[in-house]
Amino acid sequence: QVQLVESGGGLVQAGGSLRLSCAASRSIFSYAMGWYRQAPGKERELVAIITSGSSTNYADSVKGRFTISRDNAKNTVYLQMNSLKPEDTAVYYCNARFLALEHWGQGTLVTVSS
Repeated sequence: QVQLVESGGGLVQAGGSLRLSCAASRSIFSYAMGWYRQAPGKERELVAIITSGSSTNYADSVKGRFTISRDNAKNTVYLQMNSLKPEDTAVYYCNARFLALEHWGQGTLVTVSS
């Protein structure tokens, strides 16, 4: 079992930046790690993913603004979010996936004011 704890959310003005962190309770070396978000009244959607080999993929809506990275030595994944927009407002969730195993964090709220 991997427990994931997100941090770094908060209130920011449009155009600002935030960095989210996801700390895992044990090694994430073999896991693909992802960030998802869920806005009020909407379904959860993929924001970014980083494989165990550090390949990355992003939702079109965040390409060029968000960067996902991982530090396996610290069992932590990051999401650097720049040029934030009001439509980025959501609860952001960390996800760890390895074969059929999948784990979720509790989420951290990001609010972008216009």
